[in-house]
Amino acid sequence: MARLAWRDTPEAYGLVTRGLHWTMATLFAWQWLSMACRLIFGRTPVTAVMVGSHAPVGTVLLLLVLVRIGWFLANRHRRPSHAGDRLAGLARAGHALLYLLMLVIPAIALLRHYGAGRPLSILGVPVLQARPEKIEWMIAPANAVHGWLGWLLLAVVVGHVGAVLLHRFVWRDGVAARMMGRSPG
Repeated sequence: MARLAWRDTPEAYGLVTRGLHWTMATLFAWQWLSMACRLIFGRTPVTAVMVGSHAPVGTVLLLLVLVRIGWFLANRHRRPSHAGDRLAGLARAGHALLYLLMLVIPAIALLRHYGAGRPLSILGVPVLQARPEKIEWMIAPANAVHGWLGWLLLAVVVGHVGAVLLHRFVWRDGVAARMMGRSPG
């Protein structure tokens, strides 16, 4: 396999894109695992540690998706094209939905966190200071849909993985190799 470039090329996604993709995939997996464990096992010391990381990890994910969108815009003319791919319109729509959910879910959670007056630190760095008063209109959107949207994002990710598996093992068209780092075929 040829050496990968840092930036995207028409043949493959570069190291930065891949690094952002897989880092975010790992962090999202942690988010879903921690919430699933809390739902299955209830509030225990182990689930408290896992759930306690949810807000800081979600904030990091919001920052990473913003970086990822910036990187996409900087590389948009260099990236592999969907032209000629099976169901290219569906792929574009699926990616747009992924990005929309990756932005909205942590953004409304951060809005709720701020509205609730709770402090937030990431690796000891204060992000939000505690406040004594609550702002209900900031809390309500996340209370209403944050969890449901998180599980919807998981369903969309499962569809994304299913599409990758179709490209890799059924259609064998090299599309999966663009992100996976393997030779087509």
